[in-house]
Amino acid sequence: MPSKPVRIATINTNGIRAAFRKGMGAWLDTRDVDILAIQEVRASTEDIQALLGEEWDILHDPATAKGRAGVAIASRHRASIHRVELGAEDFDSAGRWLEADYEVGGSIITVVSTYVHSGEADSPKQVEKYKFLDAMEARLPELQKHSEYAVVLGDLNVGHRTLDIRNWKGNVKRAGFLPEERAYFDRFIGAEGDDDYNAGGGLGWVDVGRKWAGEVDGPYTWWSWRGQAFDNDTGWRIDYQLATPALAATVKHYAVDRAEAYDERWSDHTPVVVDYAI
Repeated sequence: MPSKPVRIATINTNGIRAAFRKGMGAWLDTRDVDILAIQEVRASTEDIQALLGEEWDILHDPATAKGRAGVAIASRHRASIHRVELGAEDFDSAGRWLEADYEVGGSIITVVSTYVHSGEADSPKQVEKYKFLDAMEARLPELQKHSEYAVVLGDLNVGHRTLDIRNWKGNVKRAGFLPEERAYFDRFIGAEGDDDYNAGGGLGWVDVGRKWAGEVDGPYTWWSWRGQAFDNDTGWRIDYQLATPALAATVKHYAVDRAEAYDERWSDHTPVVVDYAI
């Protein structure tokens, strides 16, 4: 009998305590998740453990500034090792990059929860975003050497293609859809139109969401709280699962858990859930 696929989910909670007050716990209770990557935790490790429960093993890298950013990985089994360093020694990646190795079906899978800076065009915030993306680009080949089964998931704060943003024409000069930002994804997974796009292009990583959904708008993963963005599905696809080719080949299902209605949302992002049959 084949073993059950491992279910890996990612969610930017926009503050995990607020998310649980609004209904995150009810979602988690029904989704049978094995490994959960969390971004914008904005809470202590003790807070996370209390909210999720003692059955979860928690890894947490808080941001240097209290109450900001923060990434975590919660799993049903303890990681064999975890790492938080990214980039040069003088680069502060705290609260934005967390790697962990898990044994699944006799194999090791490396899971990375990451929260890329939102940035702001022509500002110091954008400089920091590029520093982070540079460090990420340097780390990706090392991850591939470390494990054939690796996935980088989280809020990457970049829409790679016009399919990833409903109102892309109005955002070509804004952080999140700048040509310089999108070029990083060309280097990660290949450029749109290339024969090897998302099939060995660039550094060889696979955008699982685009691979599964195909050439369609979205499916979006973030909507502004303002106006009618959610009701009109005027969103951005900025939450990703980027997998190594070997891991991407095992995908059995991909889902974006969009809320049924605006008042049922518990974050401005939505979970992205993938089943890997390792």
